[in-house]
Amino acid sequence: MNIANLSPKFLVLGLSAMVFALTFTTSRAGETGYWAKSRILVQTRAGLDDTQLQKILSRHGGRSGRRMKNIQTHVVQLPADADERVAVELLLRNPHIKSAEIDKLVSPEQTGNDTYYKSAWHLPKIQAPAAWDASLGTGVTIAILDSGIDGSHPDLQGKLVAGWNIYDNNSNTADVYGHGTKVAGSAAAASNNGTGVTGVAWNAKLMPVRISDTAGYAFFSTISEGVYWAADHGAKVVNISYAVQGSASVQAAANYLRSKGGIVVNSAGNTGAADNTLANSALITVSATGASDARPSWSSFGSYVDVSAPGAGIWTTVRGGGYAAVSGTSFSSPITAGVVALMMSANTALKPTELENILKTTALDIGVAGTDDYYGTGRINAAAAVQKAVSLKGAPPTDVTAPAVAITSPGAGTVQGVVPVNVSATDSGGVGRVDLLANGALVATDVTLPYSFSWDTASLPDGLASLVARAYDSVGNVGTSASLSVTIANSATAPAQEIILDNAAAGVQDAAGGRTFKGSWCNSIATGAYGTNSLYNCRTAANSYRWTPAIATAGSYDVYIWWTAHVNRSSSVPVTVAFNGGSTTQYFDQKTGGGKWVLHGRYNLAAGKSAFVEVGAADATSSADAVRFVAVTAP
Repeated sequence: MNIANLSPKFLVLGLSAMVFALTFTTSRAGETGYWAKSRILVQTRAGLDDTQLQKILSRHGGRSGRRMKNIQTHVVQLPADADERVAVELLLRNPHIKSAEIDKLVSPEQTGNDTYYKSAWHLPKIQAPAAWDASLGTGVTIAILDSGIDGSHPDLQGKLVAGWNIYDNNSNTADVYGHGTKVAGSAAAASNNGTGVTGVAWNAKLMPVRISDTAGYAFFSTISEGVYWAADHGAKVVNISYAVQGSASVQAAANYLRSKGGIVVNSAGNTGAADNTLANSALITVSATGASDARPSWSSFGSYVDVSAPGAGIWTTVRGGGYAAVSGTSFSSPITAGVVALMMSANTALKPTELENILKTTALDIGVAGTDDYYGTGRINAAAAVQKAVSLKGAPPTDVTAPAVAITSPGAGTVQGVVPVNVSATDSGGVGRVDLLANGALVATDVTLPYSFSWDTASLPDGLASLVARAYDSVGNVGTSASLSVTIANSATAPAQEIILDNAAAGVQDAAGGRTFKGSWCNSIATGAYGTNSLYNCRTAANSYRWTPAIATAGSYDVYIWWTAHVNRSSSVPVTVAFNGGSTTQYFDQKTGGGKWVLHGRYNLAAGKSAFVEVGAADATSSADAVRFVAVTAP
């Protein structure tokens, strides 16, 4: 599949009574793959409302196309000519943005087929027959987020519950590529029906959630929305046979499922190379093993791998009613999801953290002793995992300790406007959610790490206010932070949040750049095309120009410049920002680009006129039309 030559695809997604038509194209991303053009995923702090978010997005020409259900993740549309990577970088600098990422395109993690391979070696390898004596997965629904499922297959008939087509926004969950049917059979194909193959949890139900195009490729956005849909429609296990462990949006969705008692299992990947993605607590990520418990050469590895499972030559169902042996971590993942379903069915009282702990601690340690990058804690053992789950049935709760929780910022003092609030919450069994309260009233709830909030202090009158955080673990224990007293002072004059210094009005000719400016370089300029501000712009050397703003309030500022591209300008213009005795120089190509605000960097600036921006080159081929200082504390 040549993704670079894909025609535009049209995806219609509903939001309440409104329908949005979004055009998806792809951008080449070098060694990092492909992603959606003019679209990114943004997660805000809990409590930041849509109006405040739009103020942030408008600086980059963006708007929220839709908000994913129940948490603060937004699918953001950018202008057609926007650089998605730059937009992500800039948004991550804003303290009210929790995460931002490109909407990456990912492929299913399968390798080639062998239609003559007829030995289901993987079931006895993980001791599934012994596990079936205690559990068959009855009462558990496994959501298969993939290309759809062929529900007419003899080994899948009667096993499907209602699903949804996230990609086309309709109820048609037929398999459009073939991958989803293979994955579904690996997890829960029927047994004792006199035909075909046997799934790991063969009495579990299957929920088809189509998240891919007709070639099997899926975006982070469709995968994340698929998790939310499955979580809200009764799935307790979600299988994602894609390498999504690096996506903040998918992790947030997985944490949402955990808050409802479920678990997401995903594939480690088939690159055969090390992956430096960090381990996370939201997903159970699975690498592959072969019949001899060795890692196949194509199985990816890294510290993010939790466990391993058979993934080479797995006999399963095929779209159209047939069977084949398939390979890839795409099948290690649903085999593991099936074991999780067996444990859930054997002991319905187990919480996600307990299920994950059992899965990991009962795995057979292979490779080097202990946890390693190739196999995680080891190759899964269905019999041992189910036996452990059964042994805990009816046992009194062992976790009676409340989570430890503290508000780490802001400190005691004066606050105004929309204030970032950070909370630390930990628990041996995992934290399900954190609430922030101001004067006893709920501000917002966060279910994803790091726990962070945007508190609009205008919701309370000026004066003393008390902040408290409460953390809830998976078994209902509640921890409460110490109270933090702050003074709200919104009636005081707010510091200037944005300063624009402008040279773009008509006047003196800039011969090299073909631009005219008002007045001489050392005059004070009051009015320009980008706003009204005092400008102290003095020529310090031949063809070098300085902008010195009057900073009202010390703090962190993002500094931008604006220029109009011209063929006579330099392709390497030095732009220096001086601040608090230091300076940083960046180089910009002014032959091209321009016509928009371009970030120079973030700097801590003192109050007054000690900081300045200097643009210049000795060959008289550089300039800038305006500079901009934006206080990063502004939402």
